[in-house]
Amino acid sequence: MELYTGLQNLTIRNSGLRSIQPRAFAKNPHLRYINLSSNRLTTLSWQLFQTLSLRELRLEQNFFNCSCDIRWMQLWQEQGDAKLNNQNLYCINADGSQLPLFRMNISQCDLPEISVSHVNLTVREGDNAVITCNGSGSPLPDVDWIVTGLQSINTHQTNLNWTNVHAINLTLVNVTSEDNGFTLTCIAENVVGMSNASVALTVYYPPRVVSLEEPELRLEHCIEFVVRGNPPPTLHWLHNGQPLRESKIIHVEYYQEGEISEGCLLFNKPTHYNNGNYTLIAKNPLGTANQTINGHFLKEPFPESTDNFILFDEVSPTPPITVTHKPEEDTFGVSIAVGLAAFACVLLVVLFIMINKYGRRSKFGMKGPVAVISGEEDSASPLHHINHGITTPSSLDAGPDTVVIGMTRIPVIENPQYFRQGHNCHKPDTYVQHIKRRDIVLKRELGEGAFGKVFLAECYNLSPTKDKMLVAVKALKDPTLAARKDFQREAELLTNLQHEHIVKFYGVCGDGDPLIMVFEYMKHGDLNKFLRAHGPDAMILVDGQPRQAKGELGLSQMLHIASQIASGMVYLASQHFVHRDLATRNCLVGANLLVKIGDFGMSRDVYSTDYYRVVQA
Repeated sequence: MELYTGLQNLTIRNSGLRSIQPRAFAKNPHLRYINLSSNRLTTLSWQLFQTLSLRELRLEQNFFNCSCDIRWMQLWQEQGDAKLNNQNLYCINADGSQLPLFRMNISQCDLPEISVSHVNLTVREGDNAVITCNGSGSPLPDVDWIVTGLQSINTHQTNLNWTNVHAINLTLVNVTSEDNGFTLTCIAENVVGMSNASVALTVYYPPRVVSLEEPELRLEHCIEFVVRGNPPPTLHWLHNGQPLRESKIIHVEYYQEGEISEGCLLFNKPTHYNNGNYTLIAKNPLGTANQTINGHFLKEPFPESTDNFILFDEVSPTPPITVTHKPEEDTFGVSIAVGLAAFACVLLVVLFIMINKYGRRSKFGMKGPVAVISGEEDSASPLHHINHGITTPSSLDAGPDTVVIGMTRIPVIENPQYFRQGHNCHKPDTYVQHIKRRDIVLKRELGEGAFGKVFLAECYNLSPTKDKMLVAVKALKDPTLAARKDFQREAELLTNLQHEHIVKFYGVCGDGDPLIMVFEYMKHGDLNKFLRAHGPDAMILVDGQPRQAKGELGLSQMLHIASQIASGMVYLASQHFVHRDLATRNCLVGANLLVKIGDFGMSRDVYSTDYYRVVQA
C-alpha cells in the first residue's frame, strides 16, 4: 500500500483475507472508505485506523472471534463511528455459536483510564519540572508522553509499573522560553482503544528586546521594535535619558501585544529637536531589559551660531563680574541691528505683495503664472513653468517642458533624478499626498487581489475644479509590518512616477485602518478582461440567450494598445525602474482605448537594489 499514498477508497471483498499487518495503512493518510466485508478475518486491531479519518468501514460477513481484541468494534458500533451502527456484525463464541456483536460480554476489557499530576504547569525559565501520568485499566495500558517539538534540554522519562497502574514521569530540565504555551500530551493505549490527557505549559521569563531599528520613513518616521517577555512586559521610552511623553507628534503604535509586543515609535514630521538617543525599556516582575538607538532626522539649521548663546542651565553660580560698557559702541551696534531688521521686514512685505499680485492659481490653490513649489504640499511635483511674472502670448502657448524668459521659449529636459527620493531618513523625503477618510465614499467592490480589495468610490475635495470625482481605492487587508512597508514603498514610488500611460496616483489615507491608496478610475477595468471581452470567442447574453459579442479589436487597435504600454515602459526605464510583473492583468483600460500601466507592488528602483544593474552595452 506504500505506493498508493493518495488512495481514498479501498475495497477488498471475497478474497479470503485472514489478517492485516499493524501498519498496513500508515502510508495512506487520505483513506476515507474501507470495505473489508465477506472475508475470513478473525480479529482486527483499531490501531490500523487510528491515523485515518474514516467516513465508513464495512466489516460484515467476517468470522470474528468473540474476544477482547474486537471490543473496540462494539464500542464504535454503540457510538455510531464509521457507520458500524448500520451493519449486522457477528462474532463466533468458544462453543462455535454465532452471536450478534452488540450482545458480546467480555469481562475486564475496557478503555484505559488516565490522569496527570498537573493540568496547568507554570515554571520559570531555566528551572526543572517533573510531571506524572498514570494509566490504569484492564488490560493494563501502555503509557507514553508525546513531546515532539519540545525544546527543553535533556527531556527524559521514567517508567513506574504497578499491578493495575502504569505510571510514567516526564522530567523537564532547564526549561526554555521557547516552550511557553506548549501542550504536553500523555496517552494510554490497550487493545480496546486509547485515552489521553493534556498539560498546558506556561514558562515565565524576563523581557528581551529582540530588535530595535533605526528610524525609517514610511507614512511617518518609525522606530520599529519587537519585545518578548512573560508575563507581558510594560514598555516606556526615554529621549536622551529623559522620559518621553507621547503627543500628536510622537506616539507609539502597537501591531501586536502580549508575550510578543511589536510596533513602532512614530514621528510626525520630526525636526532637529527630535534628534538624539532613544531608549526602549521593557519591564516585568522577573527583570528589566533596555536597548538604545540613535535617531537623526534633520541637521541643525545654524550649528555654527550655538557658540553665541548661553544655556541658562549651564551657568555656574560664581559671583557676577562688573563690566564697564562704552555707551557710544552699544548705541552704534543697536542701530545696525535695528536697521537690518527693518530692511528684512520691508523685503518680506515686497515679496508677499508681488506673489499675491502676479501669482496664478495652481492645482494646489496658488494664483498667477508663476508655479511655486511649496515646502511640503507640492514637493513631489516638478516645476515646469517660470516666466518671472511676465504674461505674454508666447508664455500662454508654451509647452509643459518650456521655460519662458521674456518672449523667448527655451526647451527644458527634465532630469528625473532631481525628484527621486531615497528611503533613508537623512535624505529629502518624498511627500505622499494624504487624503482624509471622510472624503472617501465607497460605492461598490471592483475586485480583490493579494494586496487587498479594490473599490469604486467617490472622493471629495480632490480636484479644485470638481466637487467630487470617481476614483479607485485599494484597501490593504494585511496590517502586518511587512505589508505596511510595501504599502509605503509603493505609495512613494507612484508619487514620483508621472506619465500619461502610468496609472495616476492621487494619494493615501493613513488615518486608521485599513490603509487606502487612491487612484484614477479606469472604466473598462484590466486589459486581460478587456481583451477577452473583445476576442473572437466572446459571448454576451441578450434576453437570456448567448450571442456573439460585437466589437472585436482590429490590428490597428491592438498596435495602439501595445504602443501605449511600450511608451509607459520606456518612461519607467528612463526612471531606472523595473516593473517585474508586466502583464495584461496589471494594465488598465479607460475611455477611448486609453491604456495605462498599474500595480507596482513588485517594482524596484534599480539604483537601490543589488539584484538589478544598468549595464552599458
